[in-house]
Amino acid sequence: MKLIVIAALALVAVVVAAPAEQPGKVASIVRSGYEHSPDGGYIFNFETDDGTSRNENGEVKQVNDAENKPHNVILVRGSYSFVDTDGHTHSVEYVADENGFQPQSDDIPKP
Repeated sequence: MKLIVIAALALVAVVVAAPAEQPGKVASIVRSGYEHSPDGGYIFNFETDDGTSRNENGEVKQVNDAENKPHNVILVRGSYSFVDTDGHTHSVEYVADENGFQPQSDDIPKP
């Protein structure tokens, strides 16, 4: 669970650190939403006027640990994108679950 929270916070840092269209320009939020369900699930999204966006949803899932005891984890699925200083859009889709953070993007080098 802590790993998923850390991964989500790292994604926020990446999005916030993404370059703006103009140096020194502060991006404005043009869309934002958050819904929380009683079971711990959620839907979160935002978009800024500089082309940055993030969409994520989490759902509670029961898995067995190494001792075969059930416990709840949050399965997170989402994506984020930003426009670099050259005008190119970079996008990442990801899943974070009991197997860790699993990003997919054309921008991620493949072995």
